[in-house]
Amino acid sequence: MLGKMKDEIELLSRHIEVARAVAEHQPIGIMKLSEILDLPSHRIRYSLHVLEQLGYIRASSDGAVATEQTRELFMHLNEDLDDIIRLLNAMKKR
Repeated sequence: MLGKMKDEIELLSRHIEVARAVAEHQPIGIMKLSEILDLPSHRIRYSLHVLEQLGYIRASSDGAVATEQTRELFMHLNEDLDDIIRLLNAMKKR
């Protein structure tokens, strides 16, 4: 059970990393993202697909671009992660 949770957290971390790179380098294509993040293009493609489905990026003729939702994600990311860390720490104490 915890192994699956760890895998999901690692995947979420990659999605956030891809979203951050898109926001910093937009518009940007898969190959350039792959180069910047040193990740295989199939992983970038999957993360872009997930991020697009969730509304964090949109495709353009020049490459992926961040949406307003991405800016809001990063405005609250540290607080949201701190909340999750608090929940996990509470689980350790029980």
